[in-house]
Amino acid sequence: MTNSSSITQFLLLAFTDTRELQLLHFWLFLGIYLAALLGNGLIITTIACDHHLHTPMYFFLLNLSLLDLGSISTTVPKSMANSLWNTRAISYPGCAAQVFLCLFFMSAEYFLLTLMAYDRYVAICKPLHYGTLLGSRACVHMAAAAWGTGFLYAVLHTANTLSLPLCQGNVLDQFFCEVPQILKLSCSHSYLREIWLLVVSACLFFSFFVFIVVSYVQIFRAVLRIPSEQGRHKAFSTCLPHLAVLSLFLSTGTFAYLKPPSISSPSLDLVVSFLYSVVPPAVNPLIYSMRNQELKDALRKMMTGSFSEAINSLFSSAQRS
Repeated sequence: MTNSSSITQFLLLAFTDTRELQLLHFWLFLGIYLAALLGNGLIITTIACDHHLHTPMYFFLLNLSLLDLGSISTTVPKSMANSLWNTRAISYPGCAAQVFLCLFFMSAEYFLLTLMAYDRYVAICKPLHYGTLLGSRACVHMAAAAWGTGFLYAVLHTANTLSLPLCQGNVLDQFFCEVPQILKLSCSHSYLREIWLLVVSACLFFSFFVFIVVSYVQIFRAVLRIPSEQGRHKAFSTCLPHLAVLSLFLSTGTFAYLKPPSISSPSLDLVVSFLYSVVPPAVNPLIYSMRNQELKDALRKMMTGSFSEAINSLFSSAQRS
């Protein structure tokens, strides 16, 4: 039995004890991390540089990419470092930072995905009011509200979780510091306060989920009434990527935090947490760029322009020499 005040570090779950497999895990996570950095970085750069993409939809997408970068940078680098140096330890302040940042980025992302559903609803169902309801100032205020709400939610949850007395050791069955795993270490009955907070949070998130579902019901009804096939295809191409990202994020995150303890196991918890914390930030850029022709064209234009500029600079340097 240990007291939370005496805990100076936690021990994270190791993917494997075999040195060769630890290095394989390091290189696998490094590849995923670099892919996430490249994909989200390209989306941020393209939207920021191309004035044709300075619209509410792409403004929210830029914020989503920023949140994805923060989310994956909170969990993956530490796991990579542990595998590379053959250790499982994370300091108490480091664990607290992971809890706070994970809750911050993931809750803010959920609020932002709700705003993106509202953006698609207004664009398709109320196109004449789009400029009024989603002007530049309104979009900035909405995005700031998503970031601010995520911050307050993370502060509340982190303070409440880390104030619980821990009597079950310091071993976490997860590759990063996750709230459900810390609750398993808390003293008997002391975790009920955090459970109630999770229930209230679930009700709040469910209300946003209902709003998203109602929005998409209206969107699909409006899209099916569009007479031209090209118009329907364009509308679906902007909605389906968002719906795919939302479904993956919600299903895995909800299952991770609200699954019954009876079906919990280290391997299942590991897979589910990987699916909601690592996969979405890595695949979101791919999902959006594959279905969105405007974004693909802007990416191609930026890449072509950068390549041509590099060639011209090279030729200029060669001529001067």
